Amino acid sequence: MSVTVDTNILVYADNVADSAHGPASELVHSLAAGPAVFYLFWPTLLGYLRIVTHPAILPRPLAPSTAMHNVEQLIGLPHVRVPGEMAGFWTHYLDAAAGHTRGNDVPDAHIAALMRQHEVRVIYTRDRDFRRFDGIEARDPMS
Repeated sequence: MSVTVDTNILVYADNVADSAHGPASELVHSLAAGPAVFYLFWPTLLGYLRIVTHPAILPRPLAPSTAMHNVEQLIGLPHVRVPGEMAGFWTHYLDAAAGHTRGNDVPDAHIAALMRQHEVRVIYTRDRDFRRFDGIEARDPMS
């Protein structure tokens, strides 16, 4: 079974001030240890960089070089896959978006479409909105 994580899990894993830090950090370390294939999608990784380096979001943001190093460490692992959109992506996106996705739901539909295109069924996230996408199992590692 292939899995991925949402941006919020990566952020919690690095934010020791958050109550979700422990479970998120354990999950990311477990997935990083392998050997199971672990998918990371570019929208997730870039969202992580945006949030953990933003001083208006985190009380102690990471230096950009530190955040980029964290990403490099993950994507450099032999069992980690970082695929992007392939031919036919738009059809997957339209299916995930179901004709009514807008605003803040667009990035979730983007990730859901990537998951479908790459046959990734499970996403670890605290975002309940992922539950609305058929064929995607959203798991909250804090529950």
